[in-house]
Amino acid sequence: MGNAFACMPRKEQRGAAVVSRSKRMGSARSARGGPKLTPAEEELLHRQALAMAIHQHLDAGGSMSRRIDAGASLSRRMAPGSTSSRRRGDLPDSVTNAKPAPIVLENLETKKIVLVHGEGFGAWCWYKTISHLEEAGLDPVALDLTGSGIDHTDTNSIATLADYSKPLIDYLEKLPEDEKVILVGHSCGGASVSYALEQYPKKISKAVFLTATMVKDGQRPFDVFSEELRSADVFLQESQFLVYGNGKDKPPTGLMFDKQQIKGLYFNQTPSKDMALAAVSMRPIPLAPIMEKLSLTPENYGTVRRYFIQTLDDHMLSPDAQEKLVRENPPDGIFKIKGGDHCPFFSKPQSLNKILLEIAQIQSSVGLLPGKASAEETTAATAAAAAKS
Repeated sequence: MGNAFACMPRKEQRGAAVVSRSKRMGSARSARGGPKLTPAEEELLHRQALAMAIHQHLDAGGSMSRRIDAGASLSRRMAPGSTSSRRRGDLPDSVTNAKPAPIVLENLETKKIVLVHGEGFGAWCWYKTISHLEEAGLDPVALDLTGSGIDHTDTNSIATLADYSKPLIDYLEKLPEDEKVILVGHSCGGASVSYALEQYPKKISKAVFLTATMVKDGQRPFDVFSEELRSADVFLQESQFLVYGNGKDKPPTGLMFDKQQIKGLYFNQTPSKDMALAAVSMRPIPLAPIMEKLSLTPENYGTVRRYFIQTLDDHMLSPDAQEKLVRENPPDGIFKIKGGDHCPFFSKPQSLNKILLEIAQIQSSVGLLPGKASAEETTAATAAAAAKS
């Protein structure tokens, strides 16, 4: 559900194990009408799948000293290799504005990085990122949003973005007053990050949008995809992906893609073992949170530095759509990953880790206005120039 196998080191292709689970998307077990597993049995199978994935990653040379902290097309299809030469050029795997700097942990604003998954995913999708960040000496935490991962809330019952984001908001609320975190949001998880910035701006050092819905005030996460899907009203009337959890006579409650759609949209460059892990772990996507307009103010949301990571072989949120996002809502810095699909934590984990480390080391600039990047922080100009060469 992201990077060509030819571009991947062998040890990055090791990742996940296949374990059957009744609630997986496109599950053959469900299609046969097999017995439904209890929540306890599902959680056990999910933990076994994740444990096997982590074990294989460790065998490949990774390390993970702590468990994931589980607190609880939309785009048009694009044929592989269709990313334009203007975007790809001869870029390295990751593009930034400077040569890689040595990791300096002593002067970091914070070592704690909170990882927020996207639609259908869960804390489990960050297992490679957690391993890399811990090896660098940082303190990553991955959360399950409501109805995601091993949180057994019925996705059809999630009525608001606040409901969906509650585990993240609860986590921030419990942080000590003098402690800050870096938030990293993937895909539609960007909406939860934006919501958190509005609620607790003083507890967030930086926000990172990983090919994510970085919306403006009054905008819905779904609006990011509207040009390729037409209007939301048309999509809600015609889409075959909709789930009617409360009955056909009631509004739709969720989205569900089949296995081939998921592979084409999310995982066009992802190793097969990580796709297998996703197949047994992804959940239906609650619809209400991505259809809700966000209220974002300069006094809260606007005071936190934002960074956007673009993926240049993304079939879910196209490079053009990503460029429009950063053009209409400029962040403080832009980073680009060559060959990264919509899930670079699977397809380009080392490139993603390198960028997250660079962002963690960026120091605040005295007198820098919200939404304006300093010369040291800005990466967009260099990245764009390299992409056009």
